[in-house]
Amino acid sequence: MKLEGIADLPLHTGHVPPWLAQIMKRLSKAIIDIMVIEWGPEKVVERLSNPLWFQGFNNIIGMDWDSSGSTTVTLGILKEVIKPEEEGIAFLGGKGRNAIKVPEELFILSKKFDLDYEKLVRASRLVAKVDSVLIQDSHTLYHHSFMVTTTGKWGIIQQGMNIETRFARRYHWKETENFVSEPHSGIAGTKQNLAINVVEKDKENTRKLIVDLVRERPSNIVGQVKRAMSMLKGQTTLDSFNKAFNVIISPQAKLIYMKPIDVNKIQNVLQQLYEYNPSNLEEVLLNGLGPSTARALYLVADLIYNEPPSYNDPVNYPYDPFKYAFASGGKDGIPFPVNRKVAWEVIYTLEDIIEKAKLERKDKDFALNKLKEMVKYGDKERS
Repeated sequence: MKLEGIADLPLHTGHVPPWLAQIMKRLSKAIIDIMVIEWGPEKVVERLSNPLWFQGFNNIIGMDWDSSGSTTVTLGILKEVIKPEEEGIAFLGGKGRNAIKVPEELFILSKKFDLDYEKLVRASRLVAKVDSVLIQDSHTLYHHSFMVTTTGKWGIIQQGMNIETRFARRYHWKETENFVSEPHSGIAGTKQNLAINVVEKDKENTRKLIVDLVRERPSNIVGQVKRAMSMLKGQTTLDSFNKAFNVIISPQAKLIYMKPIDVNKIQNVLQQLYEYNPSNLEEVLLNGLGPSTARALYLVADLIYNEPPSYNDPVNYPYDPFKYAFASGGKDGIPFPVNRKVAWEVIYTLEDIIEKAKLERKDKDFALNKLKEMVKYGDKERS
């Protein structure tokens, strides 16, 4: 089952007390260490790229089941306690200014473990662009965490906040070569009534049209933007374009486009893209297309070319992860306060299992090395 995608969480206030932070750190490391021993680091990244699995993980370590802070706290803890030299996984980026440090952190990491720096940075930039330009759902991104193994397997978790509803939305990605057509694979979250969605699978014509538009002369496109805005306000029709179809746009969709447009800014962005002459949508995103210019192009695509974006919010309904909160409780006392005794018992048990597993592995490695030496010695004796 593919469950990568998006999850919605309400904004919670408060902070994690120091005693609980210590439990979270030890418990997080113990769980991840066991996963690495059992499955390997690549499988760990794949699991964390699943929003529902991630939700269960942060519930188990003591975060509230529906808190927006679960993302920033959990990933901050993982960045602190999980080391690429030990677990084979690095957690980069984070909240606010830390989000823009991913290229710098990737550069250091790539030198140490011989990773494809350019490819990883490109993935990081593209994911941020897709979730803010191709998907416009009233959530502003403020968190970007990049997970990568020492072999180059990556996953990304982003979070955006809707200031009006005070709900956060989390976007999960696992390694992919497809960034523009339903790249989240499966989506979990709470649906809204409306959003701009250009990553919907059957919107390939819209995606191609956007590339074609930015390759035209900027003055021509700006003229079409102005005409589309006039049509939206009911000041003109499509008669001048000699189109046979009627323009129908829902009142809700109109609200998306009735925001102020800075024509000069749009023209500057279009000029930059025109000079670059992109060959695909990924190049368009990486070379300057932002949310406002994209929104103007979507309006043109809808009203003038009859190739609208989807207005469906790109989320599915997840199962309720509340049950995971019963593992040790939540920091705000929901469904009950964290039971410190139980939490520490779990930690000690897990750490004991880890130590035994490591010893067993050392014993196995020792035996295998001795066996290899015996084989080599036998070969020499026979020769």
